[in-house]
Amino acid sequence: MNTSGSTRPLTLILKRYVLPALGLFLLLGCSALPTPTPSAEVSSLTSVSLTSPAFADGEAIPPKYTCDGEDISPPLSWQGVPEDAASLVLIMDDPDAPGGTWVHWVLYNIPPALSSLPENAAAGAVAFGQGYNSWQRPGFGGPCPPSGTHRYFFTLYALDSPLSLPENATKEDVENALAGHILAQTQLMGTYTHR
Repeated sequence: MNTSGSTRPLTLILKRYVLPALGLFLLLGCSALPTPTPSAEVSSLTSVSLTSPAFADGEAIPPKYTCDGEDISPPLSWQGVPEDAASLVLIMDDPDAPGGTWVHWVLYNIPPALSSLPENAAAGAVAFGQGYNSWQRPGFGGPCPPSGTHRYFFTLYALDSPLSLPENATKEDVENALAGHILAQTQLMGTYTHR
């Protein structure tokens, strides 16, 4: 008995009609699926912004805020902090330092209702924590690169809880404590070349 003749029309039917119809069905079925929306966590990570009236993102930090000037902290302001934030953290560091990242400023437990820091905020009595910088002292230390142009990153974090830290907390202590508590974060970068 010869079965090749009976299977050939079946194969043609599958190739011509069934497979294309199945492909079209799958295509239409998949396109009808709802498009996933970003999670609340992802969208909130981009909602907050950090700026300074002294310099724009990516531009040079004025000498006033460096070791060539008054060596005071620059004015900063932010917006878009999530309503459920319980505290803010601000870290300023220089990843271009020859021996590794140099920490210039560490602030934590900033009240979430606060939306700015004035010029020279580090010198005044503040109601929040000031961690130790790479000079092994609390407060602000301005840009003072040994050579070339360095980048200085101001990173602001909005957290779901305050941080419980010792008085001599370092950047590493703060980063370890804020892990798992970040609701939103943003960054402002300025550059400086020592004169």
